[in-house]
Amino acid sequence: MKLKKLIQDLPEITLKGPKEIEITGISANSKLVAPGNLYIAKKGKTHDGGEFIQEALQAGANAILSDLYDPGIKDVPQLVVKDINSVEAKLLKTFYHHPSHELLMIGVTGTSGKTTVSYMLKHVLEHFIGPAGIIGTIEYQFGDVRHTATHSTPDIERNYKMLREMADMKMSLCIMEVTSHALSQGRVEGIDFDAALFTNLTPEHLDYHLNMEAYADSKCKLFKSLDKKAAPKKNGKSKIAIINKDSPYFTKMCEASSVPILSYGLKEADITAENIDLGSSKTHFFVRYKDFLEPCTLPFAGLHNVYNALSVIALALSFGFPLKEIVERLRGTPPVPGRLEKVKNKSGVHVYIDYAHKPDALENILRSLKMMPHSKLITVFGCGGDRDRLKRSVMGSISESFSDFTIVTSDNPRTEKPEDIISEIVKGFKSSSSYQIVMDRKEAIFTSLKMASKNDIVLIAGKGHEAYQVFSHQTVPFDDRLVVNEFFAMHES
Repeated sequence: MKLKKLIQDLPEITLKGPKEIEITGISANSKLVAPGNLYIAKKGKTHDGGEFIQEALQAGANAILSDLYDPGIKDVPQLVVKDINSVEAKLLKTFYHHPSHELLMIGVTGTSGKTTVSYMLKHVLEHFIGPAGIIGTIEYQFGDVRHTATHSTPDIERNYKMLREMADMKMSLCIMEVTSHALSQGRVEGIDFDAALFTNLTPEHLDYHLNMEAYADSKCKLFKSLDKKAAPKKNGKSKIAIINKDSPYFTKMCEASSVPILSYGLKEADITAENIDLGSSKTHFFVRYKDFLEPCTLPFAGLHNVYNALSVIALALSFGFPLKEIVERLRGTPPVPGRLEKVKNKSGVHVYIDYAHKPDALENILRSLKMMPHSKLITVFGCGGDRDRLKRSVMGSISESFSDFTIVTSDNPRTEKPEDIISEIVKGFKSSSSYQIVMDRKEAIFTSLKMASKNDIVLIAGKGHEAYQVFSHQTVPFDDRLVVNEFFAMHES
């Protein structure tokens, strides 16, 4: 695209240099600049993009966008604007030809449940609408393209690029996990969402947001972005907000929305669940919507998955699909990697792998497991380094409250010492007899499985789908599921 076309509707940009040059892409990361790209030199939380202009030029950048003209830069045009963040999304929308206008866009936000809800939505809506792409915690997946995720919601340039690829592949919809960080940092700015779904909100990321009010305000931005006056898309779906009525933040999210709202919950909501029966690998309940009552069976365990399913049912109903067919489709939902994933074995021990790395998520999982028939409940978990330290002792307290025994171990320590993280976790325990410290994660998993007998439950929490462990000096391959399989291969043979 010619530079003059790219900026023709942005009079706030001052151009110093030729405008007939060809722009091949847009990047705010100097290490990802390709020949012909426009490099956006914006300030981040820890780095100033202006410091990397020379690196971008050496990589072949064809133009520079910054907030200050530099007379020392020769031979390439400079685009100068006072507020870079105010034009970044506009440039990307123009360059990628407004890709979200060609897709049914669903944004899923909340503290926990985003990934499972996204995969459930994909399975259900592909049946009714057509092929769906996913941008989320586990992967960025559309068609045959699969990228391991670096962030639950990636940077804005990558989002627009992937949406363009989805539109070119004739995908029907995109389901995107939208985090509070992404909303605060403008990573989804300008994306035309058709539906926003709220799962829940509990203390998390308070090292970043500082308090729950600010955390909730960031989530509200997704609902405020739903524009009821926007021109209808080809899919013909009206914009909708799906909100968990059992959340204390239900009213706040509703107030942020200018479009119709459909609520879900266990009792007083538009869509509710009745006669819930929790099994070790399946969940049975009845879904009530208006005068309709349908039995629903999920191939997942856990009360939290009833909430996840209700949110999916609510969204599918809002699109006009029949309840009976929705619940039938949910019955065949494939397992979500690392989300209460049961590891098969012959010992009679119920082993679950889960990504629960937040207090609320850990409590929800343990509450659900506690309700299942079992003898003992053994939990293995740690906390990630360079993340919210306040939650560590809280998670220790939660594990002690709901588990018969806990093995505290290492997670992804990153730049912190694993022993320092563990020492903060165990401050949450009241009794030293209710836990054991095993710093090596593989050894910790092996220890828990040696302790377990038939009908016991072992929960290995914190890493879920992750196939690596991050230390200060290196990242090594590590998969909780493979470690469990290794143990049983040794002891069942």
